[in-house]
Amino acid sequence: MLHIKSLDEGLEVFKALGSDIRVEIIKILLNESGMNMNELASRLNITNGALTSHIKKLEESGIVKVSSESAGHGNQKVCSVNLDKILIDIQNKPKEDNVYTTDIKVGLFSDYSVFPTCGLASTKKLIGELDDTRYFAHPDRYEADILWFTKGYVEYAVPNFVPFNQKIDEISITAELSSEAPGINNIWPSDIYFYLNDILLGTWTSPGDFGDVKGFFTPDWWFHNWNQYGLLKTLVVNHDGSFIDGIKISDVTIDRFNLTSKSPIKLKLEVPETADHVGGLTIFGKGFGNYNQDINVKMKYSQLD
Repeated sequence: MLHIKSLDEGLEVFKALGSDIRVEIIKILLNESGMNMNELASRLNITNGALTSHIKKLEESGIVKVSSESAGHGNQKVCSVNLDKILIDIQNKPKEDNVYTTDIKVGLFSDYSVFPTCGLASTKKLIGELDDTRYFAHPDRYEADILWFTKGYVEYAVPNFVPFNQKIDEISITAELSSEAPGINNIWPSDIYFYLNDILLGTWTSPGDFGDVKGFFTPDWWFHNWNQYGLLKTLVVNHDGSFIDGIKISDVTIDRFNLTSKSPIKLKLEVPETADHVGGLTIFGKGFGNYNQDINVKMKYSQLD
């Protein structure tokens, strides 16, 4: 998967694809699951020199990879397609004034108490052993891009770099979430509780642990009968109350916290054993699920009185 986040960022890819013969090269390599340079030049009825120029453009853009394989009396250069998808963000996000934005990697929690089934993984591998809660304290947890547990909580220290002498008027937190079932189960409700500085903001019931189709960004090595994707949820706390996706979940307002540029901020996500639906929690970060993002935090601020 190649995620291009702006049109300018994608210029080399667009140039590489702006040729009928290079598109034909990609189609042949996909159909043949790779091919050496001599065979490819013969198939296209072009010289090796001309093919080398096209392959170089495709390789520089990340679309094609070239490897050397021993065959007969020497090495052969073998070409193969290096991507399965290209996602392009066409519209740039407008810049907002008096807004501080930060991302929190899924594994950067500051406190936890979890129960199996549970685990962590980066986009490359599992971290530690499955259902062994000790690995939630292992240093490698900082590399985690996905985590899951049946009940308990994880808590994050939210970076606060709002400018000095400012008060925080609104906090918006966006994350991709789902339940955690043994295996997968799209109908597996779970009550997820959200806390800010140990004050309960409200709950949201995840409808399931989704595995009916592969997550758009979920790595190819990930097991097909495990959590594939979640739902993108936005938690907002402002002067009017607390909201999930615009729906009010409590009357807890931002004023209750008296947050300024000097305030520590903690975010906790919990599935308590006393919940009506104890269906676990999965948090998807960048490289997993359908949204390719970590936990995103946005703070609106204004001058202190």
